Amino acid sequence: MAQPTPTFFDELIAAAQGSFALLTGDRKAPTHFDFSQRGLVSSFIAFLIAGAISAYGPKLLGFSAETGAASTGLLLSAMLYVLQAGAAWIVLRQFARLDGFVPYIVAFNWINLFASLITLVLLMVGVGQFATIAVGVAALVVEVNIARLIVTLAPLQTVIFIVAKLVIQAVAMGLIIAMIAPGMFMPAVS
Repeated sequence: MAQPTPTFFDELIAAAQGSFALLTGDRKAPTHFDFSQRGLVSSFIAFLIAGAISAYGPKLLGFSAETGAASTGLLLSAMLYVLQAGAAWIVLRQFARLDGFVPYIVAFNWINLFASLITLVLLMVGVGQFATIAVGVAALVVEVNIARLIVTLAPLQTVIFIVAKLVIQAVAMGLIIAMIAPGMFMPAVS
């Protein structure tokens, strides 16, 4: 007898459980994600929702933003995503572990949705700098656990994978800031 196809909501709940399992280092984390083609598509829907929440959520909550800030944020997020996914693909290719690329993307996309929701809630309650640092630390823990538990990389491979992604993020953010606010790096000439 055919198994019923899970709804997006079912996948959302399972991915939330998987994301929590990744945060806590639970080895059963991979069982919560759907790594099939259907699961990959669902994870991209989750990623698009995450982008919309990040770009438009603060504005909907009444926080002021410059005109075009949401569109610029979406474009920059897309650029950063492509660079991160590209870095992951390159590193996994070097490790001869491209079998882990789709599972990585699925988990990464779902994590982005939950991170966007948590960030929006923190913005709503007005939590300050400490919460931002805590979210950053949690994101690093989850990234390591995605590499370890989802992609199943060896310890040294996990370190190389994470360092490569962090370097790409730093370079990408530097380039993005240089494009948007070039005066930030160069003093104005009078």
